[in-house]
Amino acid sequence: MLRSILLLVFTLVTMTIDAYPQDRSYGRSMVITDRGIVASSHYLASQAGAQILARGGSAMDAAIAANALLGVTEPMMNGIGGDLFLIYWDSRSGKLYGLNASGWAPQKLTPAYLNREGFHSMPHEGIHSVTVPGTVDGWSKAHQRFGKLPWKDLFVPAIYYADHGYAVPEIIHHYWADSLDLLQKNPEATRVFLPGGRAPQLGEHFSNPDLAKTLRLIAQQGRDTFYKGEIAQAIVNTSSALGGTMRLEDLADFSSEWVEPISSTYRGWTIYELPPNGQGMAALEMLNIMGKFTPDQNGPAGTAELHNELKQ
Repeated sequence: MLRSILLLVFTLVTMTIDAYPQDRSYGRSMVITDRGIVASSHYLASQAGAQILARGGSAMDAAIAANALLGVTEPMMNGIGGDLFLIYWDSRSGKLYGLNASGWAPQKLTPAYLNREGFHSMPHEGIHSVTVPGTVDGWSKAHQRFGKLPWKDLFVPAIYYADHGYAVPEIIHHYWADSLDLLQKNPEATRVFLPGGRAPQLGEHFSNPDLAKTLRLIAQQGRDTFYKGEIAQAIVNTSSALGGTMRLEDLADFSSEWVEPISSTYRGWTIYELPPNGQGMAALEMLNIMGKFTPDQNGPAGTAELHNELKQ
């Protein structure tokens, strides 16, 4: 009798599950919000941006907060030592804005200088591959035009995780481990990014107190400390110690540019990118090529569609 009852219960449960294959109540809940969403490559950055939105911040405030935190959690992908490109839709004015915050090469890094140093093409690594970092100025200009919350508030999450650390996930761990040989070439990179002489293990906590200090200065003193103040002097000192040509005026004179996005159409959609020196034009060219062929019935980038592109 007991076996029969258990079998009946199991059958009813199975029938119930089969009857409602789309019911999500037993699985992960959907994310439902009326205050906006943030998508990034790391959940802590997305969370930081979403919290900024919940406090009444603008989309740009959220983007800056998320970007700053990505520089902590993904040091091989983002950061204040790199450049920033953004496209921003302002619903109030109905206008699309583009910002190119890519830094220029040091004024003294001329072709003649590189030839004298034994370089006959542009180096891809080392101090002579370093340009003026544009990210912080890009943040500043974007916040001045579209920000709502105080500048210093945007860096609280990034400073916290730089100080207290975060658990290294799979993909970031993979990139980190693959960069071991490159990081070992520089003593400072080894000290900061290879604690104990090795890349952090999967799930291991990693913190960067020096980056926390730098972000704290930027939050408290604004972009000028990066391009004219204490941080600028540290950048120039490091460049000089490594034989580089960066000077204070290279940093002080830099200013990112508001630019007009370029566009093309693809099957009825208008696609926008930034003009050169970025690579957005290449994406538009590829879409223009793909638009000349009938879409594959098997879906985007199906076998037939790819074959037609390769023949061209």
